[in-house]
Amino acid sequence: MRRLALIPVLLAAAALAPAAAAQTAAAPPAAAAVAEAAQALRTDAVYVAPGNAAGLDEAGAERVRAAVRASDVPIHVAVFAPGAGEPRRLAASLYRALRATGVYAVIAGPEGRTFQAGQTGGTGLDEGVARRAATEALQAGGGRAEAILLDFVERVDEAHANGGSLGGGGGVDGLGLLVGAIAVGGGVGAFALLRARRTRRRRAAQVAELRRVADEDLVALGEDIRALDLDVEMPGADPRAKADYARALAAHERASTALRLARAPEDLAPIAQTLEEGRYAMEAAKARLAGHEPPEHRPPCFFDPRHGPSSRDVEWAPEHGTPRLVPACEADARPSSAGRPRTPARSSSPAPGASPTGRRPPTTARTRAASSAAAR
Repeated sequence: MRRLALIPVLLAAAALAPAAAAQTAAAPPAAAAVAEAAQALRTDAVYVAPGNAAGLDEAGAERVRAAVRASDVPIHVAVFAPGAGEPRRLAASLYRALRATGVYAVIAGPEGRTFQAGQTGGTGLDEGVARRAATEALQAGGGRAEAILLDFVERVDEAHANGGSLGGGGGVDGLGLLVGAIAVGGGVGAFALLRARRTRRRRAAQVAELRRVADEDLVALGEDIRALDLDVEMPGADPRAKADYARALAAHERASTALRLARAPEDLAPIAQTLEEGRYAMEAAKARLAGHEPPEHRPPCFFDPRHGPSSRDVEWAPEHGTPRLVPACEADARPSSAGRPRTPARSSSPAPGASPTGRRPPTTARTRAASSAAAR
């Protein structure tokens, strides 16, 4: 199927002046279509005319309806039959008939395949947001009415959640409309674009959470390194402790660089291993400075990796889950007041001034000397 070109056209608010209303009223087919749509939209979120040419079937309309009803913004969707009237006049007449605040999304036109979107005041959206959302939905929707409308509703919701802004771009006053062609298409693949966008957002949220946890661990390791900075430079300090300290410092620097460059969940997995190596190196340095041999190189504490290597395995089970053995440090291995090890701590507040892209590194003149000694 040949895809029709999308030609966005900004219409001034004056185009919806009373003169246009008079012309609309003079066209019985348009007046009847608007009356029918307005009557439906008084009790429903979506109106779809029988025999519409946009390719929006009942199942697709129901999915759009569910999205509109779930929105925090009042959205009125009308899909007219071909020949019902000019899209901008239908939109203006529909607004006057409903007298309802909100966002208007209309598919109409001589062939019934022209998309229009505009907004009234009082929606909580910045001026021109509906127009911009329509532009982007048209460009990304693959020419399918259902996908375009679903994408449009989601973009409007994003803007509302973002304080009214869709990000960048100007606006127009009143019920500004954008016109673009919609190719006729079935429901097959209509959700593909929307699913892809949601998958990207879930992936971005996952990266943000993993980055936050890794950043907390990185800050904790940096603080541990700084706390031992003077001890490794004291007269008589075990050279092996200095070497362990240098390895911890190198691990911190590698993890910091990797975290700054990480863009995907798989980029963050090696960082956890690097941080674990740094934590163990610190435990080995502390042990040697105290005159002891390093502890067994066990997995980090399951309940909080920042506690360092585990000392033993304990039985633990998530709520309603199956018990299993997990590595724990000595403090977390002790039963809680409930008679079992505590719940893993997955988050805490980062140290003041710390961030994934800018932090005070623990490197000093003494630690650089320790690194040089270890290299030798």
